[in-house]
Amino acid sequence: MISERVTGSRVIRTVVRAEADTVAALHARARATYYPDGVPDDGTDWAASWRDAIGRSDGQVLCVVEAGRIVGLASFRTVPGVPADTVDLRQFHVDPGHWRSGIGTALHTACREQWRADGRRTAVLRVHTHNLRAQAFYARHGWTPDPDRPRAPDDHHLDLRLDVSGDRRARGNETG
Repeated sequence: MISERVTGSRVIRTVVRAEADTVAALHARARATYYPDGVPDDGTDWAASWRDAIGRSDGQVLCVVEAGRIVGLASFRTVPGVPADTVDLRQFHVDPGHWRSGIGTALHTACREQWRADGRRTAVLRVHTHNLRAQAFYARHGWTPDPDRPRAPDDHHLDLRLDVSGDRRARGNETG
């Protein structure tokens, strides 16, 4: 488990429960950018959801801190019924005021390193179809459409998959 990693002036570390409100506020700012008609109010208590995610024994929430402020976050976990070597990236957000500054790439690298350390071979995620910025980010980092989870016509999400090792040979029966 990552407890703290320093990259230049950034610290990447595990989020603590007391930061759930801060994380929920960043999550809301990031989500607002890809809902053209505003973020739907589905009644979810996001601070409580983040406290739950932070406290899960089968997952982890990482954050990027710059100048004492959380500016990026990632939440991932294992999921029952999915192969044990697969991790599900549940949330990945960078504060919109910090886009294109390398925070997302640093956080993605830290996630990938943690997944490798945990023995994960594959990562999966769902991304909102309107979130073209995130789709481009994931594509640049090696994520591809998940052939095991094709998109249903009425689904507003795309399912993506990543070979955690980064070794394309690990995807097939190739050796060497």
